Amino acid sequence: MLNKKIGFIGSGKMAEAIIGGLIKSELVPANQIFASAKTRETVEKIADKYAIQTTIQNREVAAKADMLILAVKPDLHKAVIEEIKDIVKSEAVIITIAAGITLDFLETTFGHSIKAVRVMPNTPSLVGEGMSAICSNDETNAQELQEVIRLFESFGKAEVLPEKLMDAVPAVSGSSPAYVYMFIEALADGAVQQGIARNQAYTMAAQAVLGAAKMVLETGKHPGELKDNVCTPGGATIEAVTTLEKHGFRSAVVSAMEACTEKSKRLKNSK
Repeated sequence: MLNKKIGFIGSGKMAEAIIGGLIKSELVPANQIFASAKTRETVEKIADKYAIQTTIQNREVAAKADMLILAVKPDLHKAVIEEIKDIVKSEAVIITIAAGITLDFLETTFGHSIKAVRVMPNTPSLVGEGMSAICSNDETNAQELQEVIRLFESFGKAEVLPEKLMDAVPAVSGSSPAYVYMFIEALADGAVQQGIARNQAYTMAAQAVLGAAKMVLETGKHPGELKDNVCTPGGATIEAVTTLEKHGFRSAVVSAMEACTEKSKRLKNSK
């Protein structure tokens, strides 16, 4: 168990995914988690769902937190930091989970020395299968960074990267669940076209994607090798793979990732 008070400013989808993951993992007890939101309706919903302490006052959360997660949109960071910067604990670790918010932006906006960490998580955190990329500034010591890693690994996997690579993270893990959902939907549509019931088609497609992902993670084999193992000579699978290649399957994915990365860079440069 992590003996820290975890604060969330903002209680949107990503904050809720992390809160849900933390509680499911039992790394942090619910009474050590605090969250704020703009409306009483939202804080009441979050309090009822997760049994955590909630408020509409950002400063209340900031004053209590040992690890403070800024879970608001990028364009709201400056206003939120201006509101809380004089009340945050001196030893608190400040974590942003927003695309485009840099460590330099956090340090400059707070206007004094802070322990700053930048994390890019994704929504599968809610089901314990999140993927988070992490970088930190020099004020954050090795133990504090390990605690952040432990926090985010409580509901998935985490990788530490240099900040210069963070713009590429949304494309490969932050936004990519959306691409995968589209792929599952397409697989299910194809199955329905062939006569399989819709609910069965979604289950079969989603389980196939889950199983394939686990094969990559647990065998350590190259995805290409695993693909080759399914493709028997002259068989149906290689026919499908060849058709995907003819229609630009890989290039479409890479192009989507490039567009996502460029948007992330624009978000950063607009701060």
